[in-house]
Amino acid sequence: MPIISTFFGIIIKIHYQDHNPPHFHAEYQGQQAIFAIKNARIIEGDFPKKLIPVIKEWTLEHKIELLDDWERAQKNEPLLKISGADS
Repeated sequence: MPIISTFFGIIIKIHYQDHNPPHFHAEYQGQQAIFAIKNARIIEGDFPKKLIPVIKEWTLEHKIELLDDWERAQKNEPLLKISGADS
């Protein structure tokens, strides 16, 4: 599963040919959650409450890029890196 972004110790990944709805996986210090790209809500898992607003803001800022990477992943194409919230 390719890493598409890292920021503040958070690792963001998208699986190739993953199930709908479009989403990404976030990891932080052993905690993992799946976030919907559409609205940045947690679909599954648990994540530190203090970092959820950071993920939400980042997702909304990079929604088009995330959806582009999602489409690339569905086609088994190389994914593009997305700048982090700390850059």
